[in-house]
Amino acid sequence: MSHNLKILDIFNSDLYRTNLIKNPYVIAEAGVNHEGSMNLAYRLIEEAKEGGADAIKFQTYKANTIASKYSPSYWDTNKEPTTSQYKLFQKYDKFWKNEFEKLKIFCDKVEIEFMSTPFDLESSNFLNDLMDVYKISSSDITNKPFIEHICNFKKPIILSTGASTLEEIEDAVKWIDSKNIPLSLLHCILNYPTENQNANLGMIKDLQMNFPNKIIGYSDHTMPEKMHTLELATLLGSAILEKHFTHDKKLKGNDHYHAMDKDDLKLFKLNLKQLLSIIGSQEKNYIKSEKVARSNARRSLVAKKSIVSGSIIKLDDITWKRPAHGISPALIDKVVGLKAVKNIAEDESIQWNMLF
Repeated sequence: MSHNLKILDIFNSDLYRTNLIKNPYVIAEAGVNHEGSMNLAYRLIEEAKEGGADAIKFQTYKANTIASKYSPSYWDTNKEPTTSQYKLFQKYDKFWKNEFEKLKIFCDKVEIEFMSTPFDLESSNFLNDLMDVYKISSSDITNKPFIEHICNFKKPIILSTGASTLEEIEDAVKWIDSKNIPLSLLHCILNYPTENQNANLGMIKDLQMNFPNKIIGYSDHTMPEKMHTLELATLLGSAILEKHFTHDKKLKGNDHYHAMDKDDLKLFKLNLKQLLSIIGSQEKNYIKSEKVARSNARRSLVAKKSIVSGSIIKLDDITWKRPAHGISPALIDKVVGLKAVKNIAEDESIQWNMLF
């Protein structure tokens, strides 16, 4: 039985619309790291599940509908030497409806949620039968007709905000809100890879401030160095985390070089468990283990000198010392002016039954 979070639970729970630190929904972004091999795609699914991801996400496109033949690269060409988007996408656009239907069935068997980002109308149409939510890429945040088409499916949307201005995000949110579609916004930096100093995780807080009713998360393109970036994003309140995923980080080209693998994901999940344990409650109160300290390390009012029965308690008659077994110093104004109904010895804790 799977204990993974479900994406619809994230959208249906008010908890994930707050800035509280919580267990985030983790998407292993396999993209096209299957490189056209179904066996490798199955392996990625199994390893994402083994690593502890809640979902695995692919990308669905055809080169001739996503980019013109004259579209230049925007990635690190030292890692991926292809300088044409069209030529790169041609290498990895072999999977289509039949392949993704099989991957969905395999994901259900493994008990991990299936997702894929569509990049055209046709793929968005057939993916509707396979997914509970839609993911829209940063590259399509200004693509109004495509966003409106996705809204017609009446399913929640996760929208990445890489390389976007606040005004562009606001426009996209308006288009989606006009259709009453639940929405999550992911902070993202559209560099492959993203240098740590460019991650700008503080932008997560800006999204939370400007879109307080939306679920805010983070899509990460930094190198998976001990997975600290995802930990920090969690501490900033990210409800959804997405990071590229591979079976072999040493492979050249495409998205392997900045992706996490199953061991990175396991490390993150282990660290996250410890982190959430340390964070604990986010509502300030004392906890059970502090009860003895509240009683013995705090102070109570005590007689500074012997007080004779019938005397009116004056400020000079009392002081405050540990333990807190008598009346709290917080109530000193209520004690001064009362009458002692019995003798109170020097250094004795003052109790209410001693006063009238």
